Amino acid sequence: MAATIEGQDKVLATAQRIVQSLGNTSSDTDDMLLILSAFDNRLSTLSSFVSSDENSSSGASVAQSSTVDPRLEAAERIILNEADLSSFTEYLNVVDEIIQLAEELNLNALDASDDVRDRAENTLQLAMTRLEDEFRHGLIRNTVPLDPDRLHRSSLSSSAAAIAIAATEFLNDEETSESLEDVSSARYSHHIHGRGVSFGADELSLELIHPDAVIELREIAERMIRSGYEKECCQVYCSVRRDVLDECMVILGVEKLSIEEVQRIEWRSLDDKMKKWIQAVKVVVRGLLSSEKHLCEQIFAGSDLIREVCFLETSKGCVMQLLNFGEAVAIGKRSAEKLFRILDMYDALAQVLPDLQELFMDEDAGDMVCSEARGVLDGLGEAAIGTFVEFENAVQGESSRKPIQNGEIHPLARYVMNYAKLLVDYSDTLNLLLENVEVESDKPESENADNPEVETMSRIARRLLALITSLESNIEEKSRMYEDAAMQYIFLMNNILYIVQKVKDSELRKLLGDNWIKKRRGLIRQYATQYLRASWSKVLSCLKDEGIGGSSGNASKVALKERFKNFNACFEDIYRIQTAWKVPDPQLREELRISISEKVIPAYRSFMGRNTPYFAPPEKKKYIKCRTLAAGMLSVFIEEQCDFDFQLDDVLLLLVWMCWTQIFVKDIHTLLHIL
Repeated sequence: MAATIEGQDKVLATAQRIVQSLGNTSSDTDDMLLILSAFDNRLSTLSSFVSSDENSSSGASVAQSSTVDPRLEAAERIILNEADLSSFTEYLNVVDEIIQLAEELNLNALDASDDVRDRAENTLQLAMTRLEDEFRHGLIRNTVPLDPDRLHRSSLSSSAAAIAIAATEFLNDEETSESLEDVSSARYSHHIHGRGVSFGADELSLELIHPDAVIELREIAERMIRSGYEKECCQVYCSVRRDVLDECMVILGVEKLSIEEVQRIEWRSLDDKMKKWIQAVKVVVRGLLSSEKHLCEQIFAGSDLIREVCFLETSKGCVMQLLNFGEAVAIGKRSAEKLFRILDMYDALAQVLPDLQELFMDEDAGDMVCSEARGVLDGLGEAAIGTFVEFENAVQGESSRKPIQNGEIHPLARYVMNYAKLLVDYSDTLNLLLENVEVESDKPESENADNPEVETMSRIARRLLALITSLESNIEEKSRMYEDAAMQYIFLMNNILYIVQKVKDSELRKLLGDNWIKKRRGLIRQYATQYLRASWSKVLSCLKDEGIGGSSGNASKVALKERFKNFNACFEDIYRIQTAWKVPDPQLREELRISISEKVIPAYRSFMGRNTPYFAPPEKKKYIKCRTLAAGMLSVFIEEQCDFDFQLDDVLLLLVWMCWTQIFVKDIHTLLHIL
């Protein structure tokens, strides 16, 4: 109850003061009393205060009028009645007069009456109220909106994320038909040397306030600070500029999200937010905050403390908004698709951390901001390494049991190699982060013996070597899912060659070395030899003379017929199966065709030469099927189905002719050109 009475007394006192300030004319006083009485009948008692004040002061006013400084009276007329001025500069001159009078009255307190001092203080307070409004409106009116088109846009490619997304779908769903090769090959070149943007000192110099308005804002701020209204001045500045920076964050696509909200976001949407964050952290620190500090230095040039306080209070919010998102990503669930974006975020924050420390070096609260930024940076680094380790484990433990049709390149090989190619672009960052990480796979023992260069490799090179070694082991394990031994070697050749080509045609070659490539090429040749042995040994065994000879010609002729039948059956079976197999690399495909032809055609030709005299012409046509042999040599491992019908007979005739005339054309394309 006492609090209520006290509040009512304050309202009455304030109303009385308002009426008294308007007491220059009786009409103004009466009008204000009427308005206040209509609002609350308790305020009608103000008339008695006004009457008594007028009566008590009427005699004194005459005596005091002679002692009031004429400068105060002139300033009162202008400030209280808002007399017309030709410019705001004249108003500032009047404010200067009031400030000087107030300072003189405070210095000469014994020579001045309380009423004179009160009049000067009231006049100064009204002047500061108007200056506060002018300061606020000037800041708002002269703000230059952030134009996204003026910013240096990041050329950050989405290829890394696209590969990671497709790869994750592969790891989570064996039925996926997404081609990682298609995802990466067309866009990989745009990612190299384009992960982020390094901004120069002047590249992001932004104009936050129209330059013409800065001088006027500084003059207002100087007068408010000189009059002891620095708190109000700072509050207005921080309030307006915080709203401006918040709007800039919206333009940059950075939302205010809690850690829980970030962790619930679906990956594709999160990836887009992470890209925007990477762009925003550079623009905010090197552009907005740098320009904001310069603006504070211009407007509050007369006070280092106020300048630093205003900058800190204005900019702390948007910095913490960025850091909160970074922290949410760092502590979020780890998955392979996030690695490249996390590394980009780490690089972006690491690049601007020195700028951030320079901006916030003058206040304890600024040290807190920098400490928070260092903590988030460390968290992102730990998240990147943790994600990389989980990626290595995922590759090593990937255990899909569905064989790839036709022995083609396994999606895991495409995934890992394209992933590894992109990781090379982060070598400097990963080497730095791996300094304090010790993992057993860092130095694969199987490689140390055969590759003396391992000891001189960088940390990331050793980790990538271990990663690819795990991939090779996984591919070898998956080859055993094929029942056909020949198909196993086709699968191994396709995948190992794909890995070698990815290394040879990228920066991986510099990390792993030429000896590594040479060793894998030798392995491919071994697989080719094993394929020929597994696939064609049975066919070639039919062309040997063992078991054909006998005491009678009839016995020998029957054995020959059976031998040709077996050969034709084996060959047609291989032809039927292996024409569906795929060897994507044209050079490997051609080398295999040549190797097959060099083994089969000479053996078939020699066998025919020794045994065709036993057959009559009709029997030759029945048992000796050169047409089938020629078609098989031409069709095995066709990568894309081609229409040879219009010329197939000519090809067959030429191949038969070559068999009989000791001529062999190794290049199948040359053969087609001849035809």
